[in-house]
Amino acid sequence: MGATADTLLNRELGLIEFNRRVLAQAEDETLPLLERLKFLCIVSSNLDEFFEVRVAWLKDNVQHNPNRILADGSTPGQALAKVATAARELIRRQYDVLRANVLPALRSAGVVFLRRAEWSVEQRAWIRDYFLREVLPVLTPIGLDPSHPFPKLLNKSLNFAIELEGRDAFGRNSGIAIVQAPRILPRVIKLPEVISGPHQFVFLSSIVHEHIDELFAGMTVKGFYQFRVTRNSELTVEEEELKNLRTALQGELRQRQYGDAVRLEIADNCPAHMEDYLLAQFTLQRDDVFRVDGPVNLVRLMQVPDMVDVPALKFRPFVPALPSLLAKKATLFEAMRKQDILLHHPFQSFQPVIDLLNLGATDPQVVAIKMTVYRTGTDSVLMESLIAAARAGKQVTVIVELMARFDEEANISWAQRLEDAGAHVVYGVYGYKVHAKMLMVVRREEGQLRRYVHLGTGNYHPRTARMYTDFGLLTCNDDIASDVNDLFVQITGLGRASKLKHLLSSPFTLLPGMVERIRAEAEHAKAGKPARIIAKMNALLEGEIIGELYAASQAGVKIQLIVRGVCALKPGVPGLSENITVRSIIGRFLEHSRVFYYLNGGNEDLFISSADWMGRNFFRRIETCVPILDKKIKQRIIREGLKPYLADNGNAWEMSADGSYRHRTTRGQPRIAQESLLAELTVASRAIKR
Repeated sequence: MGATADTLLNRELGLIEFNRRVLAQAEDETLPLLERLKFLCIVSSNLDEFFEVRVAWLKDNVQHNPNRILADGSTPGQALAKVATAARELIRRQYDVLRANVLPALRSAGVVFLRRAEWSVEQRAWIRDYFLREVLPVLTPIGLDPSHPFPKLLNKSLNFAIELEGRDAFGRNSGIAIVQAPRILPRVIKLPEVISGPHQFVFLSSIVHEHIDELFAGMTVKGFYQFRVTRNSELTVEEEELKNLRTALQGELRQRQYGDAVRLEIADNCPAHMEDYLLAQFTLQRDDVFRVDGPVNLVRLMQVPDMVDVPALKFRPFVPALPSLLAKKATLFEAMRKQDILLHHPFQSFQPVIDLLNLGATDPQVVAIKMTVYRTGTDSVLMESLIAAARAGKQVTVIVELMARFDEEANISWAQRLEDAGAHVVYGVYGYKVHAKMLMVVRREEGQLRRYVHLGTGNYHPRTARMYTDFGLLTCNDDIASDVNDLFVQITGLGRASKLKHLLSSPFTLLPGMVERIRAEAEHAKAGKPARIIAKMNALLEGEIIGELYAASQAGVKIQLIVRGVCALKPGVPGLSENITVRSIIGRFLEHSRVFYYLNGGNEDLFISSADWMGRNFFRRIETCVPILDKKIKQRIIREGLKPYLADNGNAWEMSADGSYRHRTTRGQPRIAQESLLAELTVASRAIKR
């Protein structure tokens, strides 16, 4: 049973709506100022990827498949027009918040971004010296003429279009030059305290603007305009030409920075004739232009909070706790043999996962380690432990997903280093991304092998484990460990999918397993029994499962969905989904855990998963969905991972049938899930003061 076009919402518009909710965090005057600045940067980062991937996909379909009908019944052209309008309004509002709220409030708090007209004599002297030492040597102005055609500009690079008057040393006068700001240069520069206040900054664009005459001796600069182009960043590797995925992907990565243009951002002072000129160079239309009243790349402001040591302007720091069993100094292997251990990040430490790998590398009884890698970062203690284990003679097998979007280069680098250390590196299954989060350490104990396993909802990335909410399960349950081993064999070897004892996996049993349980709840409701589904995820788009949820709602099942991002389901529609509610939690941490709960006639079933309810997760990725067998852990996940989010009336947004969201507020004391979990699970309130 699948949902029909009239019962589904547009995916791209849903993503714009999600970023409106993120932007609302920047507008929230109760939040620390530098955190509000971060949320503005996050919106820009999200929109960059949105244009690089989703808008690029729509534009490609407009060109090659214009009559295609999307899930919500629209054509690519219709969707693209609506997206352009919605995105333009979102970006206008974003810059309004920056210019009218956040920057003035930061200025009042002593964090100042100086305009050129505000520079003192001492500051001007320092800035000129900085320009001559650090900026001028790496700038390359390109005057446009038949010998110097319009340059091929990098994706998302900061550029300046310069209008000139006069003739140069060779008698040329095209009137236009392009200067690209090298990525090695910081976009925001902190001024020394001896000539400024403790937290005064200037933009690189202001420095270049002030000294642009230095690049064009003898000519008159008539105009200076910031601009930035966003390009299609999807990678395509053709299977019929594929011999080595890593080699093929490295070739594609070199071209990513120069894909087809999909968006042109320009400063609002750019005149119409220059806008037309730039559009022609990138083969873009008027709807592809986004004028901004401020810096054209807000993402680069993300570095500012790290340069400002004012605790009152940031969230209160916290110390993630250890599970009580590990806090008692029991060794990790001893603790896991005693009982399953649940980790709830970021409130609880990611260190036990790091320790498991470290023990695997150093313990002489450990004989093998197997692990999946999707996103881990360019500097990873986990990868270093795997390399150390391989060098120590352990049997190390690492499934590295080379097609993890925007992490391809880091993963290629780790794959090479792991291979050089003697690890067995597998790139997964061609055509399927390995998105499962699995780690297994095999140890010889008392003449037999015991498997220690970690399964999680988030990536093996220590930095994001401090910013994303996720669950991880440490276990040496024989049946779970056997399932994990079978999945590793299935991915690295050849043969039919084996029948797993407990785990559900994509692309084989996850969707049927979820559908079976949704239908079982519907049968309970039809029989007059209590029936309930709670599902927490990042995105809900898959038509078949949405159709099943509609049918369950019509049967009387109470369905509560906590969907952080895009949701194509229409809640609260009479006769269709009146028993379904959808809420989104946007707060300090990125909600990333996937938890699926079924009342099951009182025999509660609960799963944690690496997969959202999207077509790609069910059909084009290798995913895991782990049943929680330990009753105490099951109740803890319900208590920490579901109930607080259903009760949240501070960071919660409630979805309407038309896809819009209303901020859930209360006149009394707000209940904010993330804050309550910080107080309950970490040691911040006892150990750290603001």
